[in-house]
Amino acid sequence: MTAKESKESSMNNLFAELHKQGQNAEYERALKTANRILGLSQDNEAALHCKVVSFIQLSKFNDALQLINKFPKLLPNLEFEKAYCLYRLNKVADALKIIESIQNLSLKVKELKAQVLYRLERYEECFAVYRDIIKNSNDEYEDERETNLAAVLVHLAYEDSQVDVPSLREHTYELTYNAACQLIATITNGDKSNLAKAEKKLRTAEKMCRESLEEEGMTEEEVEDELGIIRVQLGYCLQMQSKEKEAQALYTAALKKRPDDIALVAVASNNIATLNKDQNVFDSKKRMKNATQEGLEYKLTSRQRKSIGYNQCLLALYTNQGEQCQSFCKKFIQDYPDMMIETVTVQAVQLAKEGKAKEAVKLLDEQAKGEHYLPLKLACVQLLLSNEEREDAIKILENLKEKEKSLPGIVSTLVTLHMANNDRIKASAVLKNAVNYYKKNKENTGSLGKLWRQAADFHLRGGEVAVAAASLEELLVASPSDTKTLAQLIIAYAEFDPAKAHSLSKRLPSLHNLAESTDIDALESSNWVIGTKVIKKKVEASPGKPDIMEKKRKRKKRKGKLPKNYDPSVPLDPERWLPKHERTGYRKKRDRRNRDVAMKGTQGAATGASDQFDITKMSASKPSPNPRQSPAAEPAGPRQQQRKVHQKKKKKGGKW
Repeated sequence: MTAKESKESSMNNLFAELHKQGQNAEYERALKTANRILGLSQDNEAALHCKVVSFIQLSKFNDALQLINKFPKLLPNLEFEKAYCLYRLNKVADALKIIESIQNLSLKVKELKAQVLYRLERYEECFAVYRDIIKNSNDEYEDERETNLAAVLVHLAYEDSQVDVPSLREHTYELTYNAACQLIATITNGDKSNLAKAEKKLRTAEKMCRESLEEEGMTEEEVEDELGIIRVQLGYCLQMQSKEKEAQALYTAALKKRPDDIALVAVASNNIATLNKDQNVFDSKKRMKNATQEGLEYKLTSRQRKSIGYNQCLLALYTNQGEQCQSFCKKFIQDYPDMMIETVTVQAVQLAKEGKAKEAVKLLDEQAKGEHYLPLKLACVQLLLSNEEREDAIKILENLKEKEKSLPGIVSTLVTLHMANNDRIKASAVLKNAVNYYKKNKENTGSLGKLWRQAADFHLRGGEVAVAAASLEELLVASPSDTKTLAQLIIAYAEFDPAKAHSLSKRLPSLHNLAESTDIDALESSNWVIGTKVIKKKVEASPGKPDIMEKKRKRKKRKGKLPKNYDPSVPLDPERWLPKHERTGYRKKRDRRNRDVAMKGTQGAATGASDQFDITKMSASKPSPNPRQSPAAEPAGPRQQQRKVHQKKKKKGGKW
């Protein structure tokens, strides 16, 4: 056998061995066999291809990518493998470029494209690809594709997309779980009616998951690990229904299992921190550390990362970490410019807590643009008023645009602030300007009855009758049948335009109609003139019935209370309800402190010497012969706990 024949024979044997190893999923051995083939033939395309596949199966994506890039001419048809390696190395945009360069997309390339679009959060395009795959395929992977499509529909529900959503089956726990998530996604639009349905589906999915995995022979640890994501989602559903204790129990139980999925740990930790709010901040700091660990940028969606980042800013605010709060907020604004207003508000609150109200106002004022113009201006006013900067607050309100400055709430605030400064002229001017604005701009003004009424009352009290009449005119136009407003307007016109008052008085109802509808007897018997404290209401008895006021009220006699352990055979003590010191048998206790008892001498003293020590027989003028006698006791002061110092008595030479 020649050398060439020997080489061909070796190659054939090695390829047969490589094929067998591939069939048995022995990729480490296949990699060695491919290297042996490449040792015999360095440019063998089949061996290179098998080596790339072995690297991918062993999750050595960098090695596979380097090999593809090393032999671009020999491996021209490995676009799918190259795109897959880039996808697994989180270079998703580069993977999409390679996929889009392929002319005729095979089924596996379409599925990879759908996964890439999902990671790029281009959900409508992803939905279109999956719908095409499901329509044009029929194999054993139908359930997996349907599950992925259901996951895409959840994100479309969060985005409030208008795509035509198909109805999917719920015969697996994954599809049931995704159906529940789709119901939860509707709460972003303010509709919370589906939360109870979502809770029911999640509990069903939990039961189905356990039964399915136990049938497959999985261990209890593997079952619990798979159930973790369902339970955390159930906790979120309960939290949104204000069942916070149940939600926290589910989050804590899921974290105690120490799951390997860092995304699950991050979501559960973040949700516990939101339940803590401004309480238990040390626990929240520990949870937030788990929610912001490295590697999560590829595991969480942008919506989840945004929520965690904003909660991190709020936690720094609650823990009074000023510098850290400001740095977190600046980074968060760079990553999510659409959250500019919310983040700037957090920064302003932090500055205000540190006593830097004017800096906070300046920060808010810089962002007061577009649709956020009025809310941020009002936030500035609130900060200034909380720091008693009334004049600066008035300036901000007066410098608002004419439309915003004429809103009833703003007008009311300005009038109140001017009146607090005892400046009635400016308060009156604010009301006049508001009235004039709405006279010129009558479209989209809404119900302004309260504004006209308050303006009229204010100007009537201030003697500005003509201005009050203008407000009453607008009020009368809004409600022509209001006789009270008409009467007020006539009184106002009577002060400066009697002719107009006379013409308006013709619109008042006639006295004849008023007299017919008025009960004179009820007016005379009523107490509205004199007052309720002066006149008593007279109640007339109806014919055939006695007068209610004259009828005596009969009170039922209540049985007296008997003492405990009452014995009917023993007569009751008539003095049982009297205090003890008022009873006849009471004997006052003797006061031992003031008893008049002769002071006796020491034991064994002579009988004749007892008079010497009898305090009752001592002379008041004679000084005490005992030099150790203590002085009279002073009145007791407040009790204090003092340390007692014990001093030893000195002995006088001899024994006692």
